[in-house]
Amino acid sequence: MSSLLDKLSPRPGATRPRKRIGRGEGSGHGGTATRGHKGDKSRSGYRVKRGFEGGQMPYQRRIPKFGFQNPFRTEYFPLNLDTLSQILEKHPDVGEITPEWLKAQGIVKKDLPIKVLGRGELIRAVTIRAHKFSAAAQAAIEKAGGKAVSLQA
Repeated sequence: MSSLLDKLSPRPGATRPRKRIGRGEGSGHGGTATRGHKGDKSRSGYRVKRGFEGGQMPYQRRIPKFGFQNPFRTEYFPLNLDTLSQILEKHPDVGEITPEWLKAQGIVKKDLPIKVLGRGELIRAVTIRAHKFSAAAQAAIEKAGGKAVSLQA
């Protein structure tokens, strides 16, 4: 017993035979095998180089370059005093803030040394252990009665 699914086929004219390239003159695609005459694309193994723009000056070479990018620069995770104040409001029992504690709380996500910056004010005295402090941050921490302890980066 055959079903209608056995009789399904594409509508007439909906499909075309596959172009068989490189099968001689009798195929209708002989000679250049549909690659045209000469030029890079007619050769075997042709591949466009990354960034190649057809001979036009590539974007990477067109844009101006200036300055100096120090490959040995130490990137710090910035932590402002106002952020620390918000943390202290949520955790009133904390007497010491360390990088490990900040990471455990999910405040510091990246594994970078921490630099405390001076934006905002500290709401109460607390000991802060970080890798670096800005001069303004250190002054504000000591003004609030706290301690700024520098760690080795």
